[in-house]
Amino acid sequence: MLQRIQTIWTLLAVLAAVFLFITGQDVVISDSLPLLTISCIVLVIIGALSIFSFKNRKRQILLNTVSIIINVLLIGVLAYWLLNLSGGIHFPEKGIEPIFPLIAVICLLIANVYIRKDERLVKSVDRLR
Repeated sequence: MLQRIQTIWTLLAVLAAVFLFITGQDVVISDSLPLLTISCIVLVIIGALSIFSFKNRKRQILLNTVSIIINVLLIGVLAYWLLNLSGGIHFPEKGIEPIFPLIAVICLLIANVYIRKDERLVKSVDRLR
C-alpha cells in the first residue's frame, strides 16, 4: 500500500536527493569523477525501489539503511568540500548542500521506525490466526 506514512518519509528523502542534485551543480569534489551526480542518481533509484517494494518490508528496511549509509558518506564528503572551499571574492557564500543529505537521513530513520512498527503489527496479527 503506497499510502502509508513511511512512503511519505521515503519520498521526502528522495526529494532531498533531487534537491541536492539540483543545487549541487557547482560542487566539484573530483575533476575526473562526478561523485555528487552519481550518488544522487543512486539515491533516487534506491528510494524508488524502496517505495515500490512495500510488500517486502525487510527489503524496504535494507534499502533505506543502504540509503542512510550513502547519505552519511555524502555528508562527510560535502563537509570536506565546504571546509576546503575558499570564502574569498570568487565564491562569497558557502552552499547549503550538506543539509539535504541530513534531511534525507532523518526522513529515512523515521521511515524505518514506521516500517518496523508495521512489521510488528503484521507479526502480532499472524500470531492471532
